[in-house]
Amino acid sequence: MLIAPYKDFRYGYVVDFADISKEFEETNQRYLKELNEELGDEQEHYSNLFKSAEEIAQEIETIKDILFSFNIENAEEFSRQISQIQDRAIMLALKKALTDARSLYNLIRLQGDYGLLQQLDFHKLNQLYRETCNHLDLLNLKESIESATDTSSLLNVALEDVLFMFTKIKEEELVLADKLKNTLRQTREALADNFDQQDPKFITLREELERLFKKKKLNEVTQEEMTANIGALGAIHDQVKELNRQNNQLRAKYRGDAKYTRIHKRLQERGALTQTERNLFDALLGVKQQADEQVLQNTQLLDNESYFERMMQPIVIGEFQTQQKIKLTPDASRTINHLVVAEYMNEFAAGSRSKSA
Repeated sequence: MLIAPYKDFRYGYVVDFADISKEFEETNQRYLKELNEELGDEQEHYSNLFKSAEEIAQEIETIKDILFSFNIENAEEFSRQISQIQDRAIMLALKKALTDARSLYNLIRLQGDYGLLQQLDFHKLNQLYRETCNHLDLLNLKESIESATDTSSLLNVALEDVLFMFTKIKEEELVLADKLKNTLRQTREALADNFDQQDPKFITLREELERLFKKKKLNEVTQEEMTANIGALGAIHDQVKELNRQNNQLRAKYRGDAKYTRIHKRLQERGALTQTERNLFDALLGVKQQADEQVLQNTQLLDNESYFERMMQPIVIGEFQTQQKIKLTPDASRTINHLVVAEYMNEFAAGSRSKSA
């Protein structure tokens, strides 16, 4: 315990139990941190932290007026009601009312006016707030799908969930909607499983899928449209499955190496390189054996793309022209070499990203 004059005064002492001021400061900081975590960003909705009971009661009445048309007693029914709303402005107003309710709940607890907690089921409103945010997310996603010019990201979205949420389901349409959802899921997954997404055939099928669902008024899909879409999706799914089968069959010949499968396909698409696909395969397999051996012996080769490209050029020319007697122009040899080097560099970069993740 320390006893000392207060500042520069001659009289008057402050008793300081060893480090008690430090302990008080730390305790106070912890309390403020906990309070801030509980209130979160909701403090922004108020010009000051405290309100009178009358002000709180008035805000509760305002929230009740906004929520009047909704069933706030039954979360499932509330979710069904808001799922039919396509106007973001209405949903944003609803979200604000529920956000205000969350803020009031924290404020009431902070001030100790617990009687006010009986005027609204704040715990239920918190659940409705989450449902509202989820539906707003879907509306935002719907808007981005319908307005996007670049639709390649649609493969990364659970489109079947979006479509299912925005389909007006009647009792007799439920089976159809389920079938459409499952067919869409299978098609999307088959496309995502394809390891050669630069294949022109793959791009055509993906664009066809996007064309079917990148349209206005997703919530007004009719029974006839669902039936037609199921048929169109089934055709796309069958073509994707066949494309994946062909890819995997060729990949097996390259001992599971997707890199050389893609190189093989790109060179075949160019045509006029060799009379037989078998010669192309034998040449690429020879390149693969030598390149893999070099990389295995010295993985740092891939740290220097320019050096690796210079090293690979004579290997490519040797395997194609010397071993397989495939005549190459300078442009053709550079093209093959570029494809090979690009595949190795992309694989190396992907491996580096996965290690750092």
